[in-house]
Amino acid sequence: MRQQEINRIEALINQGTPSNVTAMVEEHVAWLNEQIARIQSDIDDHIDGHPELKQDADLMRSIPGIGRRASAQFLAYIGDVRRFKSAKALAAFVGVTPKQKQSGTSINGRTTISRAGHTAARKSLYMPGMVAKRHNPVIIALAKRLEKRGLAPKAIVGASMRKLVHLIYGVIKSGQPFKAEIPLAGLEIQEGIWPYAALRRPTSACLREAR
Repeated sequence: MRQQEINRIEALINQGTPSNVTAMVEEHVAWLNEQIARIQSDIDDHIDGHPELKQDADLMRSIPGIGRRASAQFLAYIGDVRRFKSAKALAAFVGVTPKQKQSGTSINGRTTISRAGHTAARKSLYMPGMVAKRHNPVIIALAKRLEKRGLAPKAIVGASMRKLVHLIYGVIKSGQPFKAEIPLAGLEIQEGIWPYAALRRPTSACLREAR
């Protein structure tokens, strides 16, 4: 609603509408800002009042691209991430797993995300996926590889969202904040948290598990 009103102010200015009408809409935007801040404060108080929830939110926010709003939304929609057996299972639940388009039995189309999971949770990751493409070193590297392979921009955003889900699962399941050097060192997140568990185990053991 706030964005609609901001768009309305811009339209009123372009149309040369009297300033008193524009001022009324601006007052409404100011009121909406107050209500949004109040709701966000209530959300923050709720999270702060539950130590385990706060820990999960803090771990999520350690991932570049995920902020206060996205972490709260994702946790509200998904609940306890630990209930999933693997990062792939969580990605499938959210609906960001790859899906190959096919025609008949031999003609393959572009790969897209499945969109068969939790719609609201998936939408909450769209903007974080966009931000992570610019600020998260792991996802920047992923996006560059996919661009070289000729993947469409939307498909790259979908892949970024899926990688975020894997990172979320990793930090929460392991209890360790995000560390870019772990996946960038070649330890790809496949079936859970083992790249983060590498902080406690020899690298050779992790590589054996990867194979």
